[in-house]
Amino acid sequence: MKALRFSAFGGPEVLEIAELAEPHPGPGQLRIAVRAAGVNASDWKKRQGLMDQQLPQTLGYEAAGIVDELGAGVSDVALGDRVFGFCLDGAAQAELAVLTHYAPIPATLEFAEAAALPAAIETAARALDQLGVAAGDTLLINGASGNIGAAAVQLAVARGARVIGSASPAKHALLHAMGAEAVAYGAGMMGRIRALAPAGIDLALDVAGNGILPELIGLTGSPQHIVTVADVDGAAQHGVRFSRGDDGRALYALSQISARIAAGRFTPPAVQTFPLSRAAAAHCVGEAGRATGKLVLLIHPPGAPNRHAQDE
Repeated sequence: MKALRFSAFGGPEVLEIAELAEPHPGPGQLRIAVRAAGVNASDWKKRQGLMDQQLPQTLGYEAAGIVDELGAGVSDVALGDRVFGFCLDGAAQAELAVLTHYAPIPATLEFAEAAALPAAIETAARALDQLGVAAGDTLLINGASGNIGAAAVQLAVARGARVIGSASPAKHALLHAMGAEAVAYGAGMMGRIRALAPAGIDLALDVAGNGILPELIGLTGSPQHIVTVADVDGAAQHGVRFSRGDDGRALYALSQISARIAAGRFTPPAVQTFPLSRAAAAHCVGEAGRATGKLVLLIHPPGAPNRHAQDE
């Protein structure tokens, strides 16, 4: 099968499409013929040598596709079903991938939209769980319009929380549509938040990682009322919890979000797609902060036309 990998650390030019042996699912796993795979910041960090040090490495933890092989004990899906989920061995950007945690793709979603969901949904749900967000809470989400932030907004609103989200003014209509109140970034933001919530903020989730943890502590009254998914150094400095996947993943959220989308109660993120052959271009866009949606690689069966990927 064809798969994306790199054999040396460096820039996007080290990415290559290689022929690798086909993977096969173990007990409780399934294999999909991949149609789309998400691209995340961890991909270019790995490529730069900032994470794992072994070589060569494959890439990709989230994918969507068609079930083509079942591991022992898997009875909740059938061959030919459309599913999305996590490829825990980091090899989702390939023609075939093994998923350990998965959910059905709602009929209304394209493969690219489904591949954009797993990491954002799991991260958002995990952070909300760690904060203990519940009905009646007033929650501030710093960086509410990105993939993780928008997922957190919608999941928190579904829990019955009052959500205030910070974003650029161009994104305020989106936040309002999701049920949040919006405040603009920049000077005076804390005053704008206090004007919206004079009784105070109960909890805060930092998705932006823009160095405002001290201000969030002032708003909530304690570092224990804050979780960040973006500022590991600030978290250590100010005693704020940094949400890590090894703290316990919210994998239940995959099935829940599938049901919510099917019922029309969750808006998935916008996507920006590239063919697998242009993975280096996707990395360039992501690293430069120029993505206009979740970055997704489209992966098609051999010989199939690729009509939907951007050629930029």
